[in-house]
Amino acid sequence: MNQDLHPQVFEGLERLCAGPSGNAILAAPAFPGIERIEAQFSGNAFEPHRHDTYALGVTLKGVQTFSYRGERRFSLPGQVIVLHPDEEHDGGAGTEDGLQYRMLYLEPSLLLECLKADGVGLPFVDEPVIGDPALAGVLLAALGELDRELDALFVDDFVSQVAGGLTRHARLPPRPLGLVAWRQARAARDYLEAHATRAVNSGELEAVTGLDRFALSRHFRAAFATSPHRYLLMRRLQRARAMIGVGEGISDVAAATGFADQSHLNRHFKKAYGMTPGQWAALAHNSAPHSIRGFPQGRNGAR
Repeated sequence: MNQDLHPQVFEGLERLCAGPSGNAILAAPAFPGIERIEAQFSGNAFEPHRHDTYALGVTLKGVQTFSYRGERRFSLPGQVIVLHPDEEHDGGAGTEDGLQYRMLYLEPSLLLECLKADGVGLPFVDEPVIGDPALAGVLLAALGELDRELDALFVDDFVSQVAGGLTRHARLPPRPLGLVAWRQARAARDYLEAHATRAVNSGELEAVTGLDRFALSRHFRAAFATSPHRYLLMRRLQRARAMIGVGEGISDVAAATGFADQSHLNRHFKKAYGMTPGQWAALAHNSAPHSIRGFPQGRNGAR
């Protein structure tokens, strides 16, 4: 586990083209509910932040270190990282040799769709660094070819295997799911995505779903592991990140994505991604121009 992963795992793939800082991010083509990246960093890369997705990855080179649930964690090449939605964490290289890893961000609703037939909710894995070659192999099947799009039939089986792997490592059995108003939750999600760049009030969602705001909040969180408010904010930030990744000015991006001004965007961007929009723009610039695609928007793209 203390050696770099065998290069043949990633044979023939486009590689990162890091700039003088040695830091870069490469983003894969879109797939609904799934985002895939490869990142290369030295030093402390990310300040404390949190996502609204599962973050599942494999360290490729170096030592990956991060704070999570009150402890400092370390991941070596070949080990799996499992971070749950809305759990704060930071991240960086644990040694002067730098760090390279691949990460997949999975929308919780994809896992719930898979698990609801068994009547259970999302499994919670309290150990974020796992030595599990089988689960690493499952993740690398999706992370091994970042220059290619994912196939829908592949994703169906992939999500099923991920659900099984996470359930296997959960210390406690998954809680019974209970009855979730899936149709109403999806209707609210679709409405939020369609109106992501403006303020949406509770009355609008009540009219769309037929649920009162408190019931909708409970069902929405059960379906998507976050609140409607944070879901809307993350969709704005996702659009902003995609625009910044292709070179648009930060002040123009703030105006186009519903933020009051550039300072407003900066604050929320840093809380969500652990870096400023300017730092993200530099990382995107450091990646190979023909490879970086930014981060897609909505359910037609990855999270």
